[in-house]
Amino acid sequence: MKRCSWCGNDELYIKYHDEEWGVPVFDDRKQFEFLVLESAQAGLSWITILRKRENYRKAYDDFDPVLVANYGEEKIQELMRNEGIIRNERKIRASINNAKRFLEIQKEFGSFCNYIWGFVNHKPIINSWRSVSEHPAKTELSERISMDMKKRGFQFLGPVIIYSHMQATGLVNDHVVDCFRYEELSSGSYEIK
Repeated sequence: MKRCSWCGNDELYIKYHDEEWGVPVFDDRKQFEFLVLESAQAGLSWITILRKRENYRKAYDDFDPVLVANYGEEKIQELMRNEGIIRNERKIRASINNAKRFLEIQKEFGSFCNYIWGFVNHKPIINSWRSVSEHPAKTELSERISMDMKKRGFQFLGPVIIYSHMQATGLVNDHVVDCFRYEELSSGSYEIK
């Protein structure tokens, strides 16, 4: 079975590739989870974040944006002491700020999914890469989304992080064409998350 080369032989990476990466996400809490994880990943490898994902779920109340938006200084200090997550104070504070902005978007658009999927007319962009080396780090669209989110007060979500978010949540299908997931996701034969 052919896969995108980036997942290598790591079982956690393979599971993530086979079951999640590129599958369209229409669940706001899952979108929020990826925003927190993607912003935590800035400057680090994705596998580092995947290995800490369960710790993040516990530390961040299963990524409930309402709860995260209400974290105060005591919770910030608790997170700073949590060895199971990335203990970067700016990233932690940004995640709380972003939860507040996330709730504002939900209020304005009815859901975060309505907002983010609106940038792609509510259907995934299907790319046709032959090699992982063809993947862009960012695109004009990820720059536009990032700029809009920054105007709305989001932090730690630049165009590269937003493009990673788009890949993770299926706004774009960036599986290489000979990967077994490419056809499944292009044809719509997948489980909606």
